[in-house]
Amino acid sequence: MNPWAGGVSLCVDGVERRCRLTLGALAEMEAGLEGEGVVDLVSRIEAGRFNSRDIMAIVVAGLRGGGWAVTAQELLAADIAGGPVGAAQAAARMLARAFAPGEA
Repeated sequence: MNPWAGGVSLCVDGVERRCRLTLGALAEMEAGLEGEGVVDLVSRIEAGRFNSRDIMAIVVAGLRGGGWAVTAQELLAADIAGGPVGAAQAAARMLARAFAPGEA
């Protein structure tokens, strides 16, 4: 996995999956945030006021951006390595890499 390209690895149902918050994945995630934007989501996470729905939205978006056309419903039934903590850690890494300042 190339962290410089925003890639994060997440093991789902025993299969190592590539996650990446592409612009398309972020736009799709934002469309499902019920009137909130990605900036609102990031602000909530930075303030420690996130919930499991936030983590799920980020993980699904990252998996879809990484090339796996998974749905939130499918992911609900999946086994994520590390459980909720593993998913939250992967979500945090994805956000950090997607919004890391790059070279101009």
